[in-house]
Amino acid sequence: MAQVRLDSDERRQDIVETALPLFARKGFMRTTTKEIAEAAGISEALVFKHFPSKAALYEEILRQGCQADPALDRLNALQPSTATLIAMTHFMVYHFVLGAFDVEDKDTRSRLMVTSFLEDGEFARLVFDHIHGKAFGKFEACLEAAAKAGDLVTLPIAPQNRFWFGHHVAAMLAQVRLPGRPIAPYSGDTNGLIKQAVWFVLRGIGLKDEVIAGQYNPEALSIFLGTTA
Repeated sequence: MAQVRLDSDERRQDIVETALPLFARKGFMRTTTKEIAEAAGISEALVFKHFPSKAALYEEILRQGCQADPALDRLNALQPSTATLIAMTHFMVYHFVLGAFDVEDKDTRSRLMVTSFLEDGEFARLVFDHIHGKAFGKFEACLEAAAKAGDLVTLPIAPQNRFWFGHHVAAMLAQVRLPGRPIAPYSGDTNGLIKQAVWFVLRGIGLKDEVIAGQYNPEALSIFLGTTA
């Protein structure tokens, strides 16, 4: 059977899509470039031509994961405010529970994170560093705007920890769904779960109940962000 000839960008993408499930299943350290090459049906030299190291492959998987959702551009265009803080939180929870990828790809990326936790954590560190660099500045500015508007209660919790605690709630929602049937016996359907989780995170961040009730509209945010309510 003749090998399909791909152009450089197609070949690069094919290698990424081949390596992702291998990393998720076996881990970074136990997956070899030889295995990636064999699974992709190419030579190991061709893998190295596109990615000089496995770390470079990790970086590309991260880059694609963080740029895959056009909703990020809409969020980045918003000015810091209480409404933007609510929109960021809704998007974060939605992204983890349903996400911009198909179900199989989203679960594979979640498995990759879990596998990284069990190894040296390098991929997880790359992801967390990237998230912090891309999102924390706006999150902190939104907290300041919400405080000035009188929408925020005073909490003995550092802004950076509020950011990460919210992130961890959303991430765990994705991880407990990995076996197919959720491990945690949550009440309600997926959309209801997203809404309740957003409420939980917003309260933890410090937003007042009346502000959440008055400004959090999942349906309107879904239309704005291009997601499903």
